[in-house]
Amino acid sequence: MRNSGVILLILGILAFFYASSRLEEAEPLPEGLSVSEGLKEPAGRWQMMRYACAGVAGFGLLMAMFPKGR
Repeated sequence: MRNSGVILLILGILAFFYASSRLEEAEPLPEGLSVSEGLKEPAGRWQMMRYACAGVAGFGLLMAMFPKGR
């Protein structure tokens, strides 16, 4: 489990930086959009990808730190 956690952590961090670089290339979202409306735009999808990658990296960190539970 520890190795899986480290792999998830590394993949999550790398994907986060990739999504961040792609987000910089996209034009910014207009103000006042809901989440479902924002996902129709490329910038909204890349922003959501950043949050998902941060979650994967956080889960990987937990798995690496606590491989057998408590």
